[in-house]
Amino acid sequence: MKKLIRITTVPLSLDKLLEGQLRYMSAHYEVVGVSSEASYLERVAKREGVRCHPVSMTRKITPFQDLKAVYQLYRFFRKEKPFIVHTHTPKAGLVGMLAARLAGVPHRLHTVAGLPLLEANGIKRLILNAVERLTAFCATKVYPNSKALCQIMIQERLAPAQKLSVIGAGSSNGIATAYFSRAHFSAETLTELRETLGLSSAFVFVFVGRLVADKGIHELVAAFQALHEKGVACQLLLVGPLESELDPLQATTLEVIAEHPHIFTTGYQNDVRPYFAIADALVFPSYREGFPNVVLQAGAMELPSIVSDINGCNEIIEHGVNGLIVPVKSVQPLFEAMYTLVTDLDLRNQMQANARSSITQRYEQQVIWEAILEEYRTFDRDE
Repeated sequence: MKKLIRITTVPLSLDKLLEGQLRYMSAHYEVVGVSSEASYLERVAKREGVRCHPVSMTRKITPFQDLKAVYQLYRFFRKEKPFIVHTHTPKAGLVGMLAARLAGVPHRLHTVAGLPLLEANGIKRLILNAVERLTAFCATKVYPNSKALCQIMIQERLAPAQKLSVIGAGSSNGIATAYFSRAHFSAETLTELRETLGLSSAFVFVFVGRLVADKGIHELVAAFQALHEKGVACQLLLVGPLESELDPLQATTLEVIAEHPHIFTTGYQNDVRPYFAIADALVFPSYREGFPNVVLQAGAMELPSIVSDINGCNEIIEHGVNGLIVPVKSVQPLFEAMYTLVTDLDLRNQMQANARSSITQRYEQQVIWEAILEEYRTFDRDE
């Protein structure tokens, strides 16, 4: 059986962004998962039923540590002789593709699920541009996980067009719609959760993700404050961890989150489904994404979504059909969309009715997995 090595910078990405996919591929290839944080990686590998190999990688610009990771991966590839190395996340892509090229791995694949460089300026932007171009140079194929992201990569000259392709309708892993379903939760369970969190019966907006500036949290908090100043009865539920190192929130925003009586936080949650189930709408005003799983999950849980007009989000959401699309980094349009969802019951019910079917018809997980496997099999046929 030919060997497939899948690599992410941190095992959380293997765990959440690619959940189930390694196990599926292991029926067709000998699969090895590679990431940092050995103990976490071991748990993921055990669940997926595959072998794992830890390599220390960082998410920051750390040249000496990155060179060490390249060397360790090079030695590992020379020993394992994989048929395919497939990387995800920027740092894993850089070190993984460089090491795979040096080791002579025949099929070097990299999935792009977002471009941090789009929010960078100056020297940092130049460095990140160079990193993406080097990653693409070392790869034999590059897979942006949305059609718009593919066009951005071509426009920014980050990779040759002939190396780029989008698998299926987009997304790196699709969504298990049977799992992301309200059917798993009784009314009693949801009532108990609302009471535990301190939520009232008023409208609940939910945000799921890292609480960082790039996710539009500053604009979201400002728009929510404006709603309350207008006398709109609603609540904001923030589900996800603060990340103070890479992209911290401003002190003023943190203060509002901590002190506003109608903003509730949960921290990181391993299972986000109950929080979708007690909410009335997702609000996700991110600055940049690849193909956001959160929007897929919310739709499968029958929530209309307010998203920013960026690649990925504007491919999942059709304005006025299963959600609303607003300009990126804009408080007033976000406020108006949130106000509309609270006050226009007919529109909200219509979008809610369309939410789940819009996901099941296009992004069912099994369909995405089969499309990725078919891509791998093209390499078998080329041998």
